[in-house]
Amino acid sequence: MIRQVISIALLLVSGAAAAAPGDEIYTRPGQLLDAGDGAKLNFTCIGSGSPTVVFDSGWSDWAPAWAVVQPRIAEFTRACSYDRAGAGFSQPGPMPRTTERIATELHTALRNGSIGGPYVLVGSAFGGDHVRAFADLFPKDVAGLVMVDGDASDVDTPENRKSDDDGGISYVPKFRQCRDAIAAGNITYGLPPPPGRPTRMCAQGFFRGLPDTEWSPELNAKLLDIAQHNLAMWDADISEMEQAPADEIWLQQHRRTLGSTPVRILTSGNHGVGHLDRPPEPDIEQLKYEYDRAVAQSHWLTLSTDAKQIFVKGSSEYIQFDQPDIVVDTVREVVEKARR
Repeated sequence: MIRQVISIALLLVSGAAAAAPGDEIYTRPGQLLDAGDGAKLNFTCIGSGSPTVVFDSGWSDWAPAWAVVQPRIAEFTRACSYDRAGAGFSQPGPMPRTTERIATELHTALRNGSIGGPYVLVGSAFGGDHVRAFADLFPKDVAGLVMVDGDASDVDTPENRKSDDDGGISYVPKFRQCRDAIAAGNITYGLPPPPGRPTRMCAQGFFRGLPDTEWSPELNAKLLDIAQHNLAMWDADISEMEQAPADEIWLQQHRRTLGSTPVRILTSGNHGVGHLDRPPEPDIEQLKYEYDRAVAQSHWLTLSTDAKQIFVKGSSEYIQFDQPDIVVDTVREVVEKARR
């Protein structure tokens, strides 16, 4: 996650040439469900059947992160993506934005929306924290877990965890600069780019950068519009990053095993890399970073007697974009196990 955060100064290709079919569903609100603490969460649910698959996105992401795989998963069961409080079309919730609060809001909103469990929870990067917190808090409501290159700082070495935390917190002032510029109406404000990269607007830094070739021009335009005007989302993202070190301690203290509940861990070997055409230099430091994160993710194998780590070739951290078949097939396997 931290390398994704540090590179949020918007390193992406422009244009939208190979859009996910039907992604216009993410350009408008779906269901707004009461999360019980003042927040109302936006859900995009398609398909039918049980168990319901619920997606939680990475930091600075929301429901469209699943635009490629959600419709395919909806062919064999109900699939719901959502925007965390403040993000996308969701209304803001109380501060601070801790992983415990986020998981509890999700659980309450699902119940208030009559979206019954148990659920197969799918978490990408930072979203992996929240689905694991959900499983710790509500284990009887979990039919399976799929971590899509999930952040694993809480189960990494103390040295690596401190490095990740320091990197994330150091970025908060820059993100706050962007937030304040947009609050003042300066939507074209941009942070200084890395060497050799063009200056890009702050709002283009959400997801792995806007526009993204995975989305239609209409969806790219809507996402940019939200990022340029939804201050609650900037505030929520800032709070989420500020809370990350404490969240990791919470996850350590509340970790529980899940019996034989299926757990699948998708590891790309490019954690924190948004695009394969812009990889970091393959030096010893980078190789060690990826090795350590893969080892940290392997610690989730102890969560269940039915846990597997799957190494995904040819993918960035966004496996759901680069290798969607693997995400769909993995979720299908977990859904079928839950049905049996």
